Order: sequence, then C-alpha cells, then structure tokens
Amino acid sequence: MTDIPNNFIQIKESGGIVEYRHKTNGLTILLLENRSAPVVTFMVTYRVGSRNEAIGHTGATHLLEHLMFKGSEQFNKEGGTAIWNVLQDVGAMINATTWFDRTNYFELLPKEHLVRAVKIEADRMRGAFIRDEDRQSEMTVVRNEFERGENDSWEALDKNIWATAYQAHPYHHSTIGWRSDIENVPTDRLKEFYDTFYWPNNATVSVIGDFEKYATLALLDEQFGAIEKSPHEIPAMYTEEPLQEGPRRVVVRRAGEVPIVGIAHKMPAGTSDDIYAIQLMGRILGQGKMSRFYRRFIDTGVAADVSVWSHPLHDNGLFITYLFIAGKETCEEVEKGILEEYNTILQKGVSNEELERAKSQISAETAFTRDGTYSVASNLNEAIALGDWTFYTTFLEKIQNVTKEDIQNTAQTYLMEDQSTTGFFIPNAND
Repeated sequence: MTDIPNNFIQIKESGGIVEYRHKTNGLTILLLENRSAPVVTFMVTYRVGSRNEAIGHTGATHLLEHLMFKGSEQFNKEGGTAIWNVLQDVGAMINATTWFDRTNYFELLPKEHLVRAVKIEADRMRGAFIRDEDRQSEMTVVRNEFERGENDSWEALDKNIWATAYQAHPYHHSTIGWRSDIENVPTDRLKEFYDTFYWPNNATVSVIGDFEKYATLALLDEQFGAIEKSPHEIPAMYTEEPLQEGPRRVVVRRAGEVPIVGIAHKMPAGTSDDIYAIQLMGRILGQGKMSRFYRRFIDTGVAADVSVWSHPLHDNGLFITYLFIAGKETCEEVEKGILEEYNTILQKGVSNEELERAKSQISAETAFTRDGTYSVASNLNEAIALGDWTFYTTFLEKIQNVTKEDIQNTAQTYLMEDQSTTGFFIPNAND
C-alpha cells in the first residue's frame, strides 16, 4: 500500500511529523515514524480541559478521565474485556492525564498490538458508559487526590495564587476542581459534558514509533472513520480575563513546614512570539546553580529551594517564581529580593553568558523530548493543547533566535507590578 487512504488528506509536515485530516469527521492525525525500537505510542488528545468547565462542574474533565476507564460498549469488565486487562496482558503502559487545555489518553505498547489501542480509544470516544455507580466510586478516588493536594503547602498556595490572579477566566479553578463540585456533580451533567466535547473533530490522534504509515492510516480509518463528527459546533471558550488594574495579594495560613513566597505575573498566550524570551528569562533566573536566584537565595542559605514556572498555555498563563524559605528572612524580605532581581533585568538586561547558558540548557532539554516514543507524544500533546502542534517542532529554532534585547523588552512588558499576584504561605505557629 503506497497511497493515502481516500478518507484522509495530508495537511502539512514539520520536523518529520506529518499531519492528516479525516475528510468525513475532522479527526486530526499526527504520524512520526521511529524504528529505533519495536514499540509505538498511541495517544488521543482531546481539546478540552478545566478551561472548558464552569461553576457547578469544575473538575468534570478529570472525573470523566476516571470514568472513561470504567468501560465502554466493546471493552468492559462484564464482557471480560476490561481496558486495563486487554492492554496490560500484552505489556502495555496505559494512562491518561488532564490539564487546563486538554485531556489525553495513551498507550505505549509493542508495535504488533497497536490495533488493540486503536480499537479501545475509538470505542470509548463515543461509547464510554459514564454510569452513576462508577461516578460514585470514582468520586471518592478523586476526592482523595484533592485532599492530598490540600495537605501540600505548595499546592495550597499555588491554587490560591491562580484563583486570585484570574477573576473571570476559568484558569481561576484548578484542574481537579472544587471539592463540592467533585462530590455533587450529577452524572447527567458529566454525560452532557462528554457529549459536548468528546468527538473526532475535537481530537488529535498521535502515532509515534515503529509502524507502517499507510497501513496505520487504513486502521485509523477503519476504527475511527465510522464515528460521525459532532452534530453541533464545539463550543468556544470565549471568556477573556479583564485587564488587571493593580497588584493582588493572597495569604494562606495552615499547617506546614516552611514559609513559601510565590510571585506571579500574567504572560501571553502560548502561541505568542514573546513566549520564547520568557522561557529563557525563567532559566536565567531560576535554572541551575549559576542562575540568579540560586546564587542569591540558595547559596546564601536564605532558601531551601526555588523554582520558576512559565509553561505556555492556550490563553494567557502565569510566570511564577516560588521560593521556599530556609533562613530567618520574612516573606516580605524575600519578596523584595525577588523583585530586585526582576528589576535588574528590567533596567540592565541579561549578559551574553547568561543567554547562551540558558539556550544550551533548553537545547539539552529539547533533545530529551525526542528520546523515546512516549516522550515525543507527551511533548507534542502539550503543543496541541496550546493551539499549534508545530510549537514542538519549531521551538528550538525560535529559542536560538532570541536576543538579549528581546528578553529585556519582554521583561519590561510583562513583569509589571499591576499585572502581579503575590502569595505567602505562612505555617501556623501552633501546628
């Protein structure tokens, strides 16, 4: 077989990855052949996450992730074809993850068993049971996850910073949702959510590894091609966060070991050209022993740990510095120190040495994203989520084009006090 099946059209190619589109139902396919090992990763990315939820059903995407493993029309415990058994019997690694902008279901398995993964994902795309008895049992599992997060000092602070930074946009609530929604969301509401978003025209299938391209396209057409596209338009998430008109602050007091300071600033959407300078700035500030924060806070014993988070999202995300205080300094003193380092970049920029070191770090990290079929699929999944899968294939080239001036200009644009949200975690003295 040397021709593309009639039901597919080739859209584009980038970095060895080829995109196809199913003519009938709009399913997007990404293929990357890699014959270094006789394995394949099969992943379905749905363009739905906590960003698509609202009050009353926060956490719906994550709860549905659990329910979609409980059985579907062809793969279920009652028929002796439970998803876990069918795949684990052939040594497959299987799981799913949920985040702000996407949900993904995946299998890493020997290449000769790819058909099993394809059949399962096609069946539960529209044939998942979503039963009330399963919701009730999985609700307790999800609630336990929620409670573990509540008992983690950093997670408690992080959740409150996001909830304070965003007033209108659904990044306001965490992926796991609020406890009362987890406990009380009706099964019918989950079914409605499933019937709204889980369709081929809202999904991307990635196949990475050792497979035959044309035979795989034929297999995908056979299993997914019969699924109709959604009978409705996939609802757009149109809520935009209003312009922030001043700094915001939040304090969390509860049991914990050390104080934590978090300072967040709004950054642009993941497809913005400014993202690349922001990635480099984050590494110059907080990545490795030569970073500014490490030398200022770790080497001097002020902090036990420091991190800078700047993951690009579909909409405007957050650039956040977290510092775990180890010495006698107050949260206010540490906050002042972090802002002084920001101000140095605002006023003086960064050095050539810092820029080249950060680029080298990212080059090494990017190389690792090509090491193994699952790693490729996982990183490609995040690019799909932010709205452009070629973000993955073009990332390093665009990083290399960033200049010192780009970083300083970006800092002056986004590290503004009126766009900031500062959070303190303060352990209770009596705990």
